[in-house]
This record gives sequence, C-alpha cells and structure tokens, in this order.
Amino acid sequence: MSKRRRCTLSETAAAGLLAVLACVAGPAGAADQRPVVVELFTSQGCSSCPPADAFLADLAKRDDVIALGFHVDYWDYIGWRDPFASSANTGRQRAYARRLGLSTIYTPQMVVDGRFDVVGSHRSVAKARIEDARRRLAVMPGPAIKLGDQDGRHVATIAAAPDGKAEPCRVLFAAWRRSATTDVRKGENAGRQLLDANIVTALEDLGGWTGKAASFPLPLDAMQRLAEGGYAVLVQSESGEFVAAEQRRSQR
Repeated sequence: MSKRRRCTLSETAAAGLLAVLACVAGPAGAADQRPVVVELFTSQGCSSCPPADAFLADLAKRDDVIALGFHVDYWDYIGWRDPFASSANTGRQRAYARRLGLSTIYTPQMVVDGRFDVVGSHRSVAKARIEDARRRLAVMPGPAIKLGDQDGRHVATIAAAPDGKAEPCRVLFAAWRRSATTDVRKGENAGRQLLDANIVTALEDLGGWTGKAASFPLPLDAMQRLAEGGYAVLVQSESGEFVAAEQRRSQR
C-alpha cells in the first residue's frame, strides 16, 4: 500500500559524511553504544505491510535496536479496522513527513533514528541506514540514560550533554506489546493471520530536556508495561533526531 514518495534528503551529502565517520569510528558495535531507534508505521489494512512487520520482529531481537511498531488509522476505511491503530500514531507520522520534507505519508514506512525514512520492507536499505546511524553514534554518542529506582519510583536519569547545553528536546516514554496475532477478516489482508511485533501501546511526554543532567519519573505502570513487552525512554530533539535512548525488554 505504498504511495509514491519523494526523497528530499541529500543522499550524496549523507553518503559523504558517513564515509568520513566510517574512517574515524572504526568497527561499529561498542558495548556502551546506545540503541538505534527504528519506528515502523504500518497497518493491518495494508497488503504491503506484512513483510515489513516481519522485518520489525527480527529487528526487535537485536540489542542495538529499539524497534517500535506504530499502527496508523488512515487505511481503516478500506474494509478492516486495525485494532492497534490510532490517530495519534498517524499524527506522529505526519510530523516526520514535515521534518523530512516528504510530500506524502505511506505504509510501510520506517524511520531510522529520526533522521531518514525508507520503505519498511526494503531490508537491505533499512539495514544500511541502521549501520549508518551506528557509525554516527560511535563518534557522537550523546548522553547516557540510566533506568532504575529512586525514592520508591522508577525513574530515568539522563546525563548532561558534553557542554551542558542541547537543542530543546522532549523526553518520551514509549511502551510496547511484544507480539499479537490477528485473524483479518476484511480488507486487503482478508483471510490472513497477521503477526505484529513491538506494538506501541503508549507514548507519553515526560517533559523537556535542555542538556543538563536530570531525572524523570516514569509512569506508575512502567513495570506492567515491561511485563507486557518492554519500554524505552527516548530523548528527541525538535528536529526529530534522537539524542539519547535506552530500553528495557521483558525476558519472556
């Protein structure tokens, strides 16, 4: 169900920068490197989405990726109402379209670390973008996030930026359901049994962050969210780029 899209990012400029980073960074995969945030905008009403959903399930197994499945609602009208879709998820995707200079939104769309979008079923391209992000993080790691307990509450403690300053950011709490199987009875996927992974069930704004060390209380149901699948704390700049990220996943 992919709509025609227009890539407006400078591929040449990005490739040149990454070539430099590859020389500086050396092998990717430092143990303390934060995970890359990968968001998939998908819909059970889209016949092009199942391969991308399967890819997200594979990415969810990686320790170096925070895999988030955002189900959008704009394909519900064609016959099947996605039980995990929301207008808020569609709004988040539209915000990315504005930030990335895209003329339309589409499914399956994958946004890598808030910087680049790719067709979610194009595994080789998406994996290359993830490696691009890992190389960037090797030289620009950003502040660390520690998730733990403080005064009887679950909190996220964000370290200070190197110079104590940063572009205005929002601190987000994202929680997901590990997996769900749905028998689709109508629409483009009628008669199929779909498996969705890391289905985002909550996205809450915990407050602003401007570069100073700070702690943010997590929602009271954070541990329940962890039991269902997992949660992440994300620091995202106004431009959409992720500055910091950490996750906790269930061991089921």
